Amino acid sequence: MDEPARDLALRPSQRARVVLLDDADRVLLFSAGNANDGSCRWFTPGGGLWQGESHEQAALRELREETGLTGVTLGPEIWRGRPWTTVLDGIGYEVRQRYFLVRAPAFVVDTSGFEALEASAITGHRWWTTAELAATTDLLRPAGLPALLVTLLTEGPANQPILVDG
Repeated sequence: MDEPARDLALRPSQRARVVLLDDADRVLLFSAGNANDGSCRWFTPGGGLWQGESHEQAALRELREETGLTGVTLGPEIWRGRPWTTVLDGIGYEVRQRYFLVRAPAFVVDTSGFEALEASAITGHRWWTTAELAATTDLLRPAGLPALLVTLLTEGPANQPILVDG
């Protein structure tokens, strides 16, 4: 994530993300590589809101586009990302993300609905156990994902969204 120049006006960027858990309590994450240092970053399905779209509508649309999954019930908002900034094509954005819980039986992910940017940036996907997440040295988003998932799985969703980084 690049920090924009201090004099660059930031545009708001609202995003909806989905913490998709299967019947074995595995979470689906997508990956993207960093060409500068060779690292790999893993993150939940999701993306930006379209004009007039709610976070909940965007979460379900993004889930359909990125995984092919339809007919699911969107659970509660479980996490809310602290705002962060990035620059894309010289435009600075303040990103605000909301994470929603979805439970679904295990399925084969269908990425044929990827938009061009997703297809060019996303390098893979996989289902992760909490033990696998705790053992990886790859970058996970949101930060602290292994502990967040353990708490979610053992205690259930909190009454209010938990503030997270990323």
